[in-house]
Amino acid sequence: MQVVRPAYFLTHPIQYQSPLIRHLRSGGLDLHVVYGNDATARTYHDSGFGRELTWDMPLLEGYPNTVLNSSDPKGSTKEQRAYFARQIGALMDQERIDAAWVHGWSHPFTQAAWAEATRRKIPLMLRGETFLGCVRGGWLRRKLHRMVFSRKFREISAFLAVGTLNHRLYRAYGVPEERIFPVPYVVDNVFFQSRAADKRPNRENLRAELGIEAGRLVVLFCGKLIDVKDPATLIRAMGQFSGRPNSAKEEDRSPVLLIAGDGRLRPELEQLAGQMAPGRVKFLGFRNQTDLPALYDLCDLFVLPSVFEPWGLVVNEVMNAGRPVIVSDMVGAGHDLVKPGINGDVFQAGIVEDLQARMRPWLEDADLRSRGGRESLEIINGWGFDQSLAGLQSAINTLNLP
Repeated sequence: MQVVRPAYFLTHPIQYQSPLIRHLRSGGLDLHVVYGNDATARTYHDSGFGRELTWDMPLLEGYPNTVLNSSDPKGSTKEQRAYFARQIGALMDQERIDAAWVHGWSHPFTQAAWAEATRRKIPLMLRGETFLGCVRGGWLRRKLHRMVFSRKFREISAFLAVGTLNHRLYRAYGVPEERIFPVPYVVDNVFFQSRAADKRPNRENLRAELGIEAGRLVVLFCGKLIDVKDPATLIRAMGQFSGRPNSAKEEDRSPVLLIAGDGRLRPELEQLAGQMAPGRVKFLGFRNQTDLPALYDLCDLFVLPSVFEPWGLVVNEVMNAGRPVIVSDMVGAGHDLVKPGINGDVFQAGIVEDLQARMRPWLEDADLRSRGGRESLEIINGWGFDQSLAGLQSAINTLNLP
């Protein structure tokens, strides 16, 4: 029996995707990855973080891949799409590709791969993080979007749903249930759990390095300092926990907020922190993948306050350290990974008072934090690479292959 050989079309190497790809290969999937460019596998400028960065994990090792360009071509969207189509067509002429897997549909590279697979009648699988709330604008724009993609989706053989909200979009756009397969959005759970455990004995040393008194609670935010992440709402909520001592002899025991990340908002956020929670917000700057587990282990509570976040893989990461998580109702991961009152809570995006009220029980009750952390670990252990592999294999088994 011939082994199915799918090709996975990705715009560029992604730190979350590469470990998954290696796992899919080790699980028996003869997967070949095609990248539009490999800029992120080298030192590059990340506009969100506002700096040059190099990921400290190998992104192109351990699996077969083809890189088409060192960077995206210049020109209009139409010109870029045509350029990629020529490259992908030539590759499909040379390589055996039984099925095509694309991630999303907005980039010219992805659009070209979709079109070439459709033209050649190669079965097409779609994975992305889009949900109904991603479609911005008035009712007319949303209606037009649904009309266009309900038709486009007829070209897709299998839909790989990353979570509940993504699944709902496909159903709302007329996709039959039997063509949707759970391929959850995941991180390398083994890596993050083992790294957090390795860093645990050094926890108090790290606390001292960061200037945090022993026993003082730590709230963590990790992400780009940009408007959509809304760290300002979290800083304002921290200001509600004044914790001012009643006398000069008493210590301020109010929680400390660590902000791991960088971006264009940093200067104004530092100014806001000085006004709202002086001395209790520490800006750590960008931290790479291997640095993060130590911060996840150090924190007592993690908060992701984004006003728009189709998923939020940082939630997966910190749950591997066994920590409770609070997210806004605009974070896609919250619908699958955060159980209110069990391993965290969900607040109304942008509402400082609601966030502060949701944080308070977790900061005041050590037993609740401990139980919530254990629940986080149990939930994330059932949301990993193996579940993605099983869903992808189920999807491939339904394809009408030549």
